[in-house]
Amino acid sequence: MDEREFLAERFEDHRGHLKAVAYRMLGSLAEADDAVQEAWLRLSRTDADAVQNLGGWLTTVVGRVCMDMLRSRTSRRETPLDERLPDPVVSSVDGVDPEQRAVLADSVGLALLVVLQSLTPAERLAFVLHDLFAVPFEEIAPIVGRSPAASRQLASRARRRVRGSVPVPERDLARQREVVEAFQAAATGGDFEALVAVLDPDVVLRADQGAVPGGWREVRGAETVARQALTFRHPPYELTPALVNGTAAVVAVSHGRPFSLLAFTVAGGRIAAIDILADPERLAALDLTSLG
Repeated sequence: MDEREFLAERFEDHRGHLKAVAYRMLGSLAEADDAVQEAWLRLSRTDADAVQNLGGWLTTVVGRVCMDMLRSRTSRRETPLDERLPDPVVSSVDGVDPEQRAVLADSVGLALLVVLQSLTPAERLAFVLHDLFAVPFEEIAPIVGRSPAASRQLASRARRRVRGSVPVPERDLARQREVVEAFQAAATGGDFEALVAVLDPDVVLRADQGAVPGGWREVRGAETVARQALTFRHPPYELTPALVNGTAAVVAVSHGRPFSLLAFTVAGGRIAAIDILADPERLAALDLTSLG
């Protein structure tokens, strides 16, 4: 094995971790792959023998790359970043495959990723690297161009935003599925009171229909969301159970094609958030083969 092959092998040992970092930073699986590839290109142009902690060095590089990508994306997008659902990681109810498991280590639901999109790039990087991957502030500081103390403040502000917006999800998948099935039964049965009972009083429903007028909708409150859910009373499609980012979800399929994807955040025995992806272009790009 020559030196480059050895370096590539060492890099592959870190790929799963690096993609996990990039996915949390960017909310895009394709862009996460691009960030990881850029890290490899930078490593291949570096004297790797001088790198004492390869994992830490690569994590820092991916953080820098993601910061640059976020800033570039912010400057060129007409639609605010928090008006687009992050890419979902879809798998069957039988479980998450090994590659997906690496990306979803420590579980990262869509509800968390939505909130992360509303942070500034610097806040997002400080929170993701420190709170989710235990990177010291001394290493985060040069990436964001701040002192360690200022970097700590960035993470603290992000943490308060996350804690105030993202409910602590139910970890038991069987319990999640039970609550989601109660929601489906109430919706298809047109039972408004049962819908309100299964929804958290402060539930939020977010729907991303893509680049069309009114393509992003967000409604809050159990009664408002329940009224929206009553549109499922006579669904012209088949609902297939799935996992999205490791939590209970359903995919609506019409004439063999995905019509929408609904991801649920269950907390305290009730549904606290429903995230709906109904963008035809993004749905068509999803790999749903594991759902049969």
